Amino acid sequence: MEREGGMWEGSGGCGREERRRGREGGLVSPGRSFFFFFFLEVLGLISRTSTLLPAIRVLLGQGRIWLDNLSCSGTEQSVTECASRGWGNSDCTHDEDAGVICKDQRLPGFSDSNVIEVEHHLQVEEVRIRPAVGWGRRPLPVTEGLVEVRLPDGWSQVCDKGWSAHNSHVVCGMLGFPSEKRVNAAFYRLLAQRQQHSFGLHGVACMGTEAHLSLCSLEFYRANDTARCPGGGPAVVSCVPGPLYAASSGQKKQQQSKPQGEARVRLKSGAHPGEGRVEVLKASTWGTVCDRKWDLHAASVVCRELGFGSAREALSGARMGQGMGAIHLSEVRCSGQELSLWKCPHKNITAEDCSHSQDAGVRCNLPYTGAETRETWYWDSGNITEVVMSGVRCTGTELSLDQCAHHGTHTTCKRTGTRFTAGVICSETASDLLLHSALVQETAYIEDRPLHMLYCAAEENCLASSARSANWPYGHRRLLRFSSQIHNLGRADFRPKAGRHSWVWHECHGHYHSMDIFTHYDILTPNGTKVAEGHKASFCLEDTECQEDVSKRYECANFGEQGITVGCWDLYRHDIDCQWIDITDVKPGNYILQIVINPNFEVAESDFTNNAMKCNCKYDGHRIWVHNCHIGDAFSEEANRRFERYPGQTSNQII
Repeated sequence: MEREGGMWEGSGGCGREERRRGREGGLVSPGRSFFFFFFLEVLGLISRTSTLLPAIRVLLGQGRIWLDNLSCSGTEQSVTECASRGWGNSDCTHDEDAGVICKDQRLPGFSDSNVIEVEHHLQVEEVRIRPAVGWGRRPLPVTEGLVEVRLPDGWSQVCDKGWSAHNSHVVCGMLGFPSEKRVNAAFYRLLAQRQQHSFGLHGVACMGTEAHLSLCSLEFYRANDTARCPGGGPAVVSCVPGPLYAASSGQKKQQQSKPQGEARVRLKSGAHPGEGRVEVLKASTWGTVCDRKWDLHAASVVCRELGFGSAREALSGARMGQGMGAIHLSEVRCSGQELSLWKCPHKNITAEDCSHSQDAGVRCNLPYTGAETRETWYWDSGNITEVVMSGVRCTGTELSLDQCAHHGTHTTCKRTGTRFTAGVICSETASDLLLHSALVQETAYIEDRPLHMLYCAAEENCLASSARSANWPYGHRRLLRFSSQIHNLGRADFRPKAGRHSWVWHECHGHYHSMDIFTHYDILTPNGTKVAEGHKASFCLEDTECQEDVSKRYECANFGEQGITVGCWDLYRHDIDCQWIDITDVKPGNYILQIVINPNFEVAESDFTNNAMKCNCKYDGHRIWVHNCHIGDAFSEEANRRFERYPGQTSNQII
């Protein structure tokens, strides 16, 4: 179940009794909805005295209906403790789905068990750095200046008596910077004598590990205090931006001059910079971190290590999607002073200790750059008279479109209008497809298939070009077959770009294609030259299987909706048409098998770096050995370089 935008969506909680009182238009009568109040009270969304809307229009759900005849007394701690017919035992249809509309605020004291965040009721709600000179003309982000705090009566400065580097460290972390540096105290003292100041805070004493200034010891000036900060001046900080936010060329040069080894921590599947699932590098392989004892101290160490500020939230329960493969660390206990997560005490994981449903994540504090996307509009560009940018090529790490490669001032798009202008629709969540690499390795084999059995495959361009000149229907084609199991580990369902009305019916195979190209299959030489290729149209994007607590939503039968649900996977078995590469013309030798999902980036994903899988393979003209299959970003950079230089097997033994 998920709650979004104040609406509670369940997987089909049945409201049969309510519907009998108000069936028109899918209405739920408030007269029989006591359990709704309890349901929301558990979530901290309403109080016992809240009123339910007179009628709630309910959209039809999909999948299983889990609860029927739900009856709560109001004293239960969870809806699972309420009386019902039992989980999955229901004679309802989705025409009887129950629903609610929630208030957009939670009750005081409620906390999401999967999110650890800085307390909401803070003594100091907001902190900023104000440049001492050139206010409003300095480039963003602002890294040095006077510390100001927002109090009920406006912005005030902080007395610098007793101010320490620990205090600066906390302030810089709040504002999205990983560290601080010394300031020119003499300059600011001289400047302070010429300016008027309004002090609201003094006696700040931080340990340096706090995630927010309010967690430090501090004192407020009282309204009747006439002598404020005697003998002192306003506190000043100078923060060091991370590599992504280095504002000046001098800072960039200084950072680039330092030797940079490969990072041993990274974030995956976040919608914004500075957020995502935490992954660590161990023995040249990336793996996740178990969320046991995961807290803001550990999350802040990760954020600062990656060049961001302190952690805004420490996430558990795979809130940033589940990983695959190894889980390297568990029970990480950081003091907050460590320079790397690997310096924190931790427990090495064992197979039974943790699962990917417990993957840890973070959301970091980021500097204000003025480049945030606040709202997205998508409009008809028929009245556009000028195209100002063309040839845009982004890597995905840029903070604004101006930082992407493009044609410069001379655009090549001479025609205007809807057809020739770009648009976007932004989303906080996206899918993330990942191929089960071990299954490819386990199922790969060669088949010599007679031509008379390949007419449909030829019609869908699943054979090498030389097949066109073959002596049909005589002879055969040599096919490298394997199974593909594609998981959606993201935070949104993977849906075809095109709607059902534009899907193409293929009479030969008797199915619809919702995407022309869903995967690319290639055989490459060790230096990257392509010698054979195949492709797979998404003729049946569906939920073949799902995790234990996830229901299937998509199936291809009867012109059903296509897609892959979060937590489910789509299996293309090795024995179906086009699930192969035609290697008839490939000579014996050592090669790389490469599979790329969503190769044309037609559907948004939170992470495209894990869409490619590679394997080493040796072909002797009769048999093929496939091994060392891995996702493209699963290994360290050095391990990937060794893979690319793979010389081939010297014997039939695969080590």
